[in-house]
Amino acid sequence: MNCERLSRYGTITVLTPGLSVLQDLGRHGGSRIGQMTGGALDQYSARAANTLVASDPDAPLIELTALDFAAATDTHMLVAVTGAPADIRVDGVAVPQWEPLVLPAGSTLTVTNIHRGLHSYIAVHGSVHADRLQNSCAPDTVLGFGRPFSGGDRIGVDVDGAPIRHPHYDIPLFRLGATQPEFGDTWTVPVTDGPDIEDFGDTADRLFTTEFTIGNASNHIGLRLAPSIDHPLPQRITTAEMLSRGVPVGAVEVPAGNELLVLHRGRGVTAGYPVLAVVTTIGLDRLGQARPGNKVIFTRVGIAGAVEAHRAQQRSLDQLRCRVRTVFEALSIPNHISHSQDPCTALTLESA
Repeated sequence: MNCERLSRYGTITVLTPGLSVLQDLGRHGGSRIGQMTGGALDQYSARAANTLVASDPDAPLIELTALDFAAATDTHMLVAVTGAPADIRVDGVAVPQWEPLVLPAGSTLTVTNIHRGLHSYIAVHGSVHADRLQNSCAPDTVLGFGRPFSGGDRIGVDVDGAPIRHPHYDIPLFRLGATQPEFGDTWTVPVTDGPDIEDFGDTADRLFTTEFTIGNASNHIGLRLAPSIDHPLPQRITTAEMLSRGVPVGAVEVPAGNELLVLHRGRGVTAGYPVLAVVTTIGLDRLGQARPGNKVIFTRVGIAGAVEAHRAQQRSLDQLRCRVRTVFEALSIPNHISHSQDPCTALTLESA
């Protein structure tokens, strides 16, 4: 196929905003200066969405929370919708999730009925225009940076390449096989031991023998979890005073009372409650999709197991990136992923 490489400026006009924001993977060094990390609550789904449109994993994309969303485009665009299951349509025609989609100029994309999870992600092929704070477009509610979209808002996109056409079937149909996580009403969340686990003695095991329910006051800062049945919580058996100190994203805190706190990506960087456990990166993505009323079961893993599970997930994304590159090159679709490391070469070397 002969396809001339060119750059077009396009806009996405938000018609039904629901609860949507421009998002990325957050401020990786923010904690060092006392700033929340922020970023997509389901980082795997966000990375996969950008990978499916051959963009950098940390490129800006649209994060949807629970409510229906609709937007129109004034030029041909390639997008991908990942995250929680939802009904995806282009001009009323059902299209697949977790695969690249072609939006013809003047078409309308709708994402409705988000279920069995809380967040969906829309990535766009090209360079999305976004304001940035410390090299991130992630909203920061404390500093008042970033805001949810309103109806009529316009998102600018530099689209690199001609309208995408298949040489035989006109509009391309992609089957790239992205690995989709499991979604549901009960979430199994792996955790590693926290710095204060010894302070809880034998009661620490209660974290793994109790089913918890997510409370209505949960948000991007943290989740409140109460026992699903009348079951005692872990109890700190030492009496030494707890001083405020740095806490990681994923800290499982045990305050006085009848609930646990799990700090998520919008957490402050210091706290003074004992930290019983720390949720792994994979567990954080699952909690990012959990709704109030959902059940949570914690499982204990070692550091080595948590690291290997994360690496396996990254290998899955590298394999997807390699397939995307191969297919996009065949269709003359520009690749926006950084060339600092060729995923296909890296996978070949790893398997050798």
